[in-house]
Amino acid sequence: MRIFILLSRIPWPLEKGDKLRAFHQIRCLSYEHEIILCALNTDRNADKQKAFKALQPYCRSVNFIDLGLWSQGVNLLKSWIAGRPLQSGYFYGSRAHRRIKNLIMEYKPDVLYGQLLRVAEYLRHSDLPKALDYQDVFSVGMLRRLEVAPWYQKPFLRTEYRRLSRYETDMFDAFDLKTIISKPDRDLIPHPGKEEIMIVPNGVDQDFFRPMNGAKETDVVFTGNMAYPPNVNAAEYLVCEIMPLVWAKRPQTKVLLAGATPDLRVRALASEKVKVSGWLDDIRHAYSGASLFIAPMRIGTGLQNKLLEAMSMQLPCITTPIANKALGGSPGKHLLVGTDATELANHILELLGQPEFSERIAKDGYSFVLENYNWEHATAKLADRLNNLAEQHNNKV
Repeated sequence: MRIFILLSRIPWPLEKGDKLRAFHQIRCLSYEHEIILCALNTDRNADKQKAFKALQPYCRSVNFIDLGLWSQGVNLLKSWIAGRPLQSGYFYGSRAHRRIKNLIMEYKPDVLYGQLLRVAEYLRHSDLPKALDYQDVFSVGMLRRLEVAPWYQKPFLRTEYRRLSRYETDMFDAFDLKTIISKPDRDLIPHPGKEEIMIVPNGVDQDFFRPMNGAKETDVVFTGNMAYPPNVNAAEYLVCEIMPLVWAKRPQTKVLLAGATPDLRVRALASEKVKVSGWLDDIRHAYSGASLFIAPMRIGTGLQNKLLEAMSMQLPCITTPIANKALGGSPGKHLLVGTDATELANHILELLGQPEFSERIAKDGYSFVLENYNWEHATAKLADRLNNLAEQHNNKV
């Protein structure tokens, strides 16, 4: 089967969740199928040569389409006027659309597979069998941002939320197969037929993210793309609300905020007790050098890959109900879950003060991830469904 995969970003390096999911799905699908990759690019600093080298072993054809600043501005304006979400407009370009059509005509794929609502506009009218990976629910993520945003951002975020909600429903009917990362996310899709959506969970590279011995240079670590609003919010929550409660009882506790492109608000959190690392060539050192991992998520949707990575490295983990809902871990066994700053602070103190308890949580969490989150297993189910779509289409022709 020949699969045309369309992405809103080049899936390399793997510092963002959508890139991580795309890369490993491409890798696993390539075992038995032919991949034609087309990735949009809005990053002026992207190292396309390195990305091509990383992706080429898995693809028959690798294509990057740059979206210019001028065309992006024009298309954002067009989307706004047309009532479409800016998440769609930012990644849409008429020249890019023509090139995508030409690539599809040239390679004649058996099935089209687009990742995220951002690329749906390019594929929605194609006569070929097509699948859309919602991944997570953009409208709900926007609603959660709206709840904590300053007043002057609320009118814009409220409008974008409404448009995303409508668009998610519209795209449901435009695609033959819909996929999403978890059942809790599927339940949030605003469409009466949402039960049709196929759940394709993420995995974790268990050969790469494995237990490592290393000196514990910090106590608490939080990782992620530090320009992503939910991570920025979580970093501020950790340093400004959770850690003061920890420091009141354990003043020597150190925190590491590790991840690419830290926002100004994240950089402002740096102090003698808080290190903001920025990009790390090997994020595993952030995990192995810490005593525990925390993901104090309050907004956003989807499965937190950072939790999978930390648990796969046998690090005891703490998170919030909103993140654990997609993960599905058992609180108190696989990880600790706190609903507010006090509970999260107490969990930190508990793990730092009770080594045997910390070790048990780490080992049980490690076993849980190894048993439930495997890229090959999850992607094999996706491949079967895509193959069925292609066969059904060929039988009709």
